Amino acid sequence: MYAIDTDSPRAALDGAVDLRSDTVTRPTAGMRRAMAEAEVGDDVYREDPTLRALEERVAELFGHEDALFVPSGTMGNQIGLRLVCQPGEEILGDADCHVLTYELGAAAAIFGLSSRTVISTGGRLDADRYIEQVRPRGDWHVTPTAAIAVENTHNRGGGLVQPLDELQKLWDWSRESGVAVHLDGARIWNAAVATGKDLATFGRLADTASVCLSKGLGTPVGSVLVASADRIAAARLWRKRLGGGMRQAGILAAAGLYALDHHLERLAEDHEHARLLAERLGADPARVDTNIVILDGVNAPVVAAAAKAQGVLVGQIGPRRLRMVTHLDVDRAGIDRASEVLAELLDR
Repeated sequence: MYAIDTDSPRAALDGAVDLRSDTVTRPTAGMRRAMAEAEVGDDVYREDPTLRALEERVAELFGHEDALFVPSGTMGNQIGLRLVCQPGEEILGDADCHVLTYELGAAAAIFGLSSRTVISTGGRLDADRYIEQVRPRGDWHVTPTAAIAVENTHNRGGGLVQPLDELQKLWDWSRESGVAVHLDGARIWNAAVATGKDLATFGRLADTASVCLSKGLGTPVGSVLVASADRIAAARLWRKRLGGGMRQAGILAAAGLYALDHHLERLAEDHEHARLLAERLGADPARVDTNIVILDGVNAPVVAAAAKAQGVLVGQIGPRRLRMVTHLDVDRAGIDRASEVLAELLDR
């Protein structure tokens, strides 16, 4: 079995090469020190200086007035949608988007929000497809469309970066129509690094945005919701209602600040590893925008089980698709080992 230093805090589970997700990363030694040394206070009283510093920094990075730290990307997405959509109104989203696929119907179950899906090509945004599906306010026969949810990068789309011209087109139209745009930016950091664009380029094209710290940036917990100051003030109430008010959360915020200083630019290494993995497994590396590789047309359960037996963990998206996600806990040696094991299994 592939051996790694199990004394390291970055050691993967049981010594395996873990490509299931970039959520499996563990804090580095430097991140742990930053967390241990963080200055903290009670954030429900808004007295945690480290958390305030993180929120101010992320708001500035994305070109928004304010930000709110939340325990998870799902909470960030759901509060963000509630800020721009009232009960009885609807959200339009891609048929494979995270907010409508992996968040357990939270918008409907918790907030009374309706949703409708738009079929895309591999998750790629086509602004016109959304615009033509919007249902107007003022017609009591139909459920009005209040918001459009955009996922960037797109998880089930293989980590694709949404076309900037389509994002801009949707945003420009939304200003005239009164329909809001919510950005599920769980991996927006990857999009920025892959395109060379600053984060505000993407942030300014959304009314609300939820960005994860616990994926590619490698923190143990947390996401940040960015929006206008008025919306974030309302978001604080929703976070409290949902049980997300935290006390000395500066310990977690310190991990986020450390990640922004040390783990952002290195995402390019994960992208390089993903393209290398795709090439070695017979996929088209040109279709790998960021850190996710999807293999179609394979016996996913059989391959995943056989790979696990050899110390390589991969994810499954249905019976015929495998997903592999590169991250800071898988180095080049890990990619080499995973490629060797998976290539042999796929050749069978």
